[in-house]
Amino acid sequence: QVQLVESGGGLVQAGGSLRLSCAPSRSTARFDAMDWYRQAPGKQRELVARISAGGSSYYEDSVKGRFSISRDSAKNTVVLQMNSLKPEDTAVYYCKAERSENIYWGQGTQVTVSS
Repeated sequence: QVQLVESGGGLVQAGGSLRLSCAPSRSTARFDAMDWYRQAPGKQRELVARISAGGSSYYEDSVKGRFSISRDSAKNTVVLQMNSLKPEDTAVYYCKAERSENIYWGQGTQVTVSS
């Protein structure tokens, strides 16, 4: 079973930047859409950004203009560049990938933004 592995989380001060990466645990067929979700303590998991197989992107309103999603389809990797981070961005960030009717999730990476 293919797993997704996230990296790049950590602690950063408000206004700083982090770059999250996600890659499959082994070589696998190309994914369709790839997403980043996040879940803050006591809150539901929410979609942050999505990138389609064709490269079209979507962003949740609160991150527009600050976050950027990109992918390398040949390597099946997805990156979330997060700039101008705010304390309210603190959450566990999860990578998700889809292929046909299959959905794959990563284990999550903690992002903490201090004020």
